[in-house]
Amino acid sequence: MWDSALLLLVTDWGVRIFFSLVVIMRRRSASESLAWLAIVLLVPFAGALAYLLLGEARIGNRRSRWARHLEHQHQTWISRQADNVKTAWDPADHDPELLARLVMGYVQIPPLMGNRIELVDSPQDIFRSMIRDISLAQKRCWVESYIWETGGVADDFAATLADAARRGVDCRVLVDAVGSGGFLRSKQCAALRSAGVQVRRALPVGLLRAFFYRFDLRLHRKILVIDHEVAWVGSQNIADPKIFKKGAGTGEWIDAMARVSGPAVDPVSLVFLEDWQLESMSHEEISRTSLGDNDIPAATGNTVVQVIPSGPETHSQAMERIVLNAVYMADRNLSITTPYLVPSEAMQTALLSATGRGVQVRIIIPARVDSGLVELASRPFLRELAAAGVTIARCHAGMLHTKSIIIDDDTSLFGSLNLDPRSMHLNFEITLAVYDRKFSSQLSKLHEQYLSKSQVVNKQLLVTPPLPLRFAENCVRLVSPLL
Repeated sequence: MWDSALLLLVTDWGVRIFFSLVVIMRRRSASESLAWLAIVLLVPFAGALAYLLLGEARIGNRRSRWARHLEHQHQTWISRQADNVKTAWDPADHDPELLARLVMGYVQIPPLMGNRIELVDSPQDIFRSMIRDISLAQKRCWVESYIWETGGVADDFAATLADAARRGVDCRVLVDAVGSGGFLRSKQCAALRSAGVQVRRALPVGLLRAFFYRFDLRLHRKILVIDHEVAWVGSQNIADPKIFKKGAGTGEWIDAMARVSGPAVDPVSLVFLEDWQLESMSHEEISRTSLGDNDIPAATGNTVVQVIPSGPETHSQAMERIVLNAVYMADRNLSITTPYLVPSEAMQTALLSATGRGVQVRIIIPARVDSGLVELASRPFLRELAAAGVTIARCHAGMLHTKSIIIDDDTSLFGSLNLDPRSMHLNFEITLAVYDRKFSSQLSKLHEQYLSKSQVVNKQLLVTPPLPLRFAENCVRLVSPLL
């Protein structure tokens, strides 16, 4: 008996020490490493199992090989866009130019001129406009979404897509295997396939796959491409806000989308096509399908747009460094909307530094979120920001889900990216960097609308919470780099 107990003890500590060494040698940020060390050392066996399943951003060797195989397609695309690249910047746009160069260095997609971008900020208008675009499509309709939930206006969207497929339009749907699991098993999905729509699930999960792929890496992008002429990017899932998560107690979800036409549609199409091809990982399909078969969309306006895809396949710190650079370049004002705010130490420092140098920093978040853990994790950060003078407003109109940043009224980041570790490092996201005062003004007006339905909660945050709540917050904060 004592021999068995000793063997179990030695095995337990052997496992803890081994995985602790693995964590240390990965050279992550200090906060993330310490969070994993706490889990591995304090929780026998289960801590090591958690690290094995969730500690490494494993996308699989086969997928990694195919991602590298697609790089030649990416390079071909870059060369054919040379005439549309923004190279001459006004001296007053020095900071946006530096941001554009940083993005180019990380994702190899340049800022493109000649675009028209329209901000659409109500679900009724979003779906009505997307359905209209699909109904007018002649060649292709490509849809990519984290969540597709049947019912309500999503059924109208599906019916219009099925009609387009029946008239010969190349219709493809790529949805996350977890976020859209119900849809993939639904009669609606079967009907779409029967109509000729190609439907694929992204990043499937399974017990065996969990040991080779990190199962919580999710496809979080929201994209619609029509005829290689129009692209929709933003935060709206294919789900009717009137019925989506109705019992969660957060109210209707509030989203916004950007409708883009012009040369920037090309890289959005590229992002979709590479995601689509990676899910087939077929050499024949990759060889057969190329953006080179399409003309570059003609200029439709004068807005400069840079498309920023991010995820574990790219540089793991790229997106956070891009956002950090955007925060540090603010001279006058910085306005942020995000449903989930769990900043890294570097991001928290950047926000505190901005307000410290006189920048008016404003963060608008939902009054209630659909994750109690995230709510607990975010409170200490919000309290510190409020104490430093950052305006914290909670929107009571519903589950504010719009993800956007406005820097000095001339540059905006807009898309599917949340300000939390998952979006920054693990999820596959898409963000538009828009270097345009007009779009920033439109987005600023939307922020003001949100603010009119919000309550500034700085005073409430500065009230010291009860000891049990503070203890719970601080416990969750220890693992916040992993959320």
